[in-house]
Amino acid sequence: MKLPSLKIGELVADVPIIQGAMGVGVSLSNLASAVANEGGVGVISGVQIGFDEPDFETNNGNANVRALKKHIKKAKEMSPNGILGVNLLAAINNYKDMVMAAVEEKIDIIISGAGLPTDLPSMIEGTKTKIAPIVSSSKAAALIAKLWDRKFQYIPDLVIVEGPEAGGHLGFSEEQLNAAEKPKLEEIVQQVIEALKPYEEKYNKTIPVIAAGGIFDGIDIAKYLKMGAAGVQMATRFVATEECDADIRFKEAYIQSSKEDIGLVKSPVGMPGRAIHNSFIKRLQEKNIPVKKCYNCLKPCDPKNTPYCISKALIDSVIGNVEEGLIFTGTNAYRIDAMTTVKELMSRLVTEAEAAL
Repeated sequence: MKLPSLKIGELVADVPIIQGAMGVGVSLSNLASAVANEGGVGVISGVQIGFDEPDFETNNGNANVRALKKHIKKAKEMSPNGILGVNLLAAINNYKDMVMAAVEEKIDIIISGAGLPTDLPSMIEGTKTKIAPIVSSSKAAALIAKLWDRKFQYIPDLVIVEGPEAGGHLGFSEEQLNAAEKPKLEEIVQQVIEALKPYEEKYNKTIPVIAAGGIFDGIDIAKYLKMGAAGVQMATRFVATEECDADIRFKEAYIQSSKEDIGLVKSPVGMPGRAIHNSFIKRLQEKNIPVKKCYNCLKPCDPKNTPYCISKALIDSVIGNVEEGLIFTGTNAYRIDAMTTVKELMSRLVTEAEAAL
C-alpha cells in the first residue's frame, strides 16, 4: 500500500515524515533542505543556531536571530518547493524575537516544545506560517488547544506527540522513565487524537497528530499510521547521513555506540535528557562542571547552581569535541551501523513502510 501524504492545511508533504530538530547545530539548512527535497518536512533547530557567528559570545541574541534567518534563506534556496520548519524551544529567553524572525522569512511551520507556547498564535497572525506544539500527554494537548481556542480562536495546525524513547530533553520525570512500566507512545498518541476531536469538530478542521520518539524504521512508521497518526517525526535516524550538519566525529559517535552507552542525563533545564555516555557524562556524575560563560539562553537555568552549561556542552559535541560535549540521542542510535545519504534513507523508509502497510 502506498504511503499517505501528510496534509497540514494547504501544505502537502508527499512522505509523512518530519525530520526532528536536533540542536545545537545538528539539523540546520543542509539536512532540512535534503529531507524536504525527498518529500518529507525538513526542520532547522533554532537552539543557539548562531554558535558559529563571529559575535556569538558577545551578542548572543542578535547572532541567533541573524543565523536563523540565514539558514531559512539557505534552506529555501536549496529546496525551493519543499516544506520547511524550525523548532524553537518555548523556554529560550529570546523566543519572541526568534519566532518573529522565522515568520519574517516565511517559514512554513514553527514547532515548539520545552514548555507550552501559550502566545504563539498571536505571533503568526495574518501569515501562512503553521504552528505545532510538542506534547508528551493528552492533558498537555488538550490544555494548549483549549488555551489557543479561548484566547486566539485558533487551534494547532498539527500536534507532535513525543514519547519516552526520544533523544534530547524529555517531557517525562526521571521516575516515569526508569519505571518498569514506562509511558507508551502508542497509548499517548491515541489519547491525544481523542483529546483533540472536540476542537476538530468545533473548527471543522483536521489536526494531524504526529508520533515521535524512538521511531526507527518503516515498520514503526506503518504501526503508527495504522493506529491513526497522520505521520511520524524521526531525528536520530538522520544523524548518520552525509547531509547532517554535525561534524563527522559526532556522526561516528552514533555509529560506534552500543545499547549500554545510551542513558539518561540531568539537564540544567530541569528535565531529564537522553544522551550517549562519554567522558563528559562520567565527569558530571562525579561533580558539577563550573560555568565560565553564561549565554542567558534558557529561562529555568541559574548559572550559579546549574550542573553545567548546556550550550557549551552541545556546541562542543557538534563541532567534534565528542568526549568533552553532550551527545543527545534517541534510544535507537546503537542500531545505526553505517553512513548513508538522506535520499537513500528516505527511500528505504518509504519502501519498508509501504511493505508493512
